[in-house]
Amino acid sequence: MTQPELNILPSEVAERAASTLATLRENYLADSRAWVVAYSGGKDSTLLLQLVYTMLIDLGKSAEKEVYVISSDTQVEAPRIASHLHQTLSAISNDSKKRGLPLRCRLVCPRVDESFWAKLIGKGYPPPTRNFRWCTNNMKIKPARRSIADIAARHGSVVLLLGSRLSESSARRQRMEGRNQNFRGMNPHHDIPNAFVFTPIADWEIEEVWEYLLRGPQPPWGGDHNNLAELYRDASGGECPLVLDLTTPSCGGSRFGCWTCTVVKQDRSLQGFVDSGDDTLLPLVEYCQWLREIREDESRRLRHRRNGAPGPGPFDGRTRRELLQRLLEVEQRVGRLLVDDEVIKYIQSVWSKEIDLTESAIAIANTFGRELVAERSDMALNNEQRELLAEAAKEEGIDLILLNRLLSLADEFPDITVWGVKPQLRAKIKDIIEAAAGDDNGDDISASLIV
Repeated sequence: MTQPELNILPSEVAERAASTLATLRENYLADSRAWVVAYSGGKDSTLLLQLVYTMLIDLGKSAEKEVYVISSDTQVEAPRIASHLHQTLSAISNDSKKRGLPLRCRLVCPRVDESFWAKLIGKGYPPPTRNFRWCTNNMKIKPARRSIADIAARHGSVVLLLGSRLSESSARRQRMEGRNQNFRGMNPHHDIPNAFVFTPIADWEIEEVWEYLLRGPQPPWGGDHNNLAELYRDASGGECPLVLDLTTPSCGGSRFGCWTCTVVKQDRSLQGFVDSGDDTLLPLVEYCQWLREIREDESRRLRHRRNGAPGPGPFDGRTRRELLQRLLEVEQRVGRLLVDDEVIKYIQSVWSKEIDLTESAIAIANTFGRELVAERSDMALNNEQRELLAEAAKEEGIDLILLNRLLSLADEFPDITVWGVKPQLRAKIKDIIEAAAGDDNGDDISASLIV
């Protein structure tokens, strides 16, 4: 059996590592449940993953059951964090295949309609706040749960390994100690069926974590942890765990998280990278700060919620177009893709139903070198038809956005001969017209705050 090179570690850390490895081995061999290791790329999950990986190597042919490494990519991760995560996962995947280990990496992402830009720019959601953290559920919780539920369905049951530590915070300690654990130190996940939670490094102190990573054995998949340590030094932050529920705090502030985070007043990790000399990230900081500013500007919001009730709604068409325009300008400045073509097409599909007859999202993107073609619906108008419609609407004093919303119903209700469809269509038309009538200026018809 291959033992990690613990001789250069302080004795207490070496003993802690040996004890954790023994616990991992005992639990791995105790049943046939597949393991899922939550890996964020931060220090704690890196320690956990390295210990699990070492255990698999030591077990040799006895390592038979599957281990899945699950990581979350919100697609708005801080660039340096995203690069570190992708590079590490690639190294782990390649090395595990060469060794023949039963280990698979999964990088989970939100669906197009769940993505940050689809919600913010497409549907006009206001940037997230502490009381309206729509981003976490859509971009982290749903993708991770789908993947874990899929693994559980394949194997019948799973053990979810988390790099949570009691000493991270008093709140974390309270949550962890409040869970009912079985004799093996596991507790059922409160929301994911057939999943048990296991926290093997719960008793490790932060100093012990760093001692092991920087003075202990090199990661078995190659390289070292110097880049990880540099990221922490530059960002002055902690790590952002794999988020499975809303009890996990926002990863803004001092944690590695999304560069678009507006839940906190300032993303100290992203600003830390800039302060450490990475000026290429400054446009991201500026864009995020602008999001915080316009979030409080009610003149940019529609006047009705999606349910037709009066109140600050989503961003109006002008602001959504400005959001996309500025984002693509930032993309050019930083020299990396920030929003992909499929998301822009989705944004256009939403705009075409709510605020736009001119395929302006596609047009804006193409001015920045994209080569997108709109997926036209049956009710899409060509340029001449749009001009005639706009001219006629102006002459008759009819809101063009109102006409757009009414036309979009043809896509939503393609067959009105189906039983029950006509009452739904009448209700939709009634809501649209009443919302438009309730808008004094007739410009921002009922679109709505997300509730």
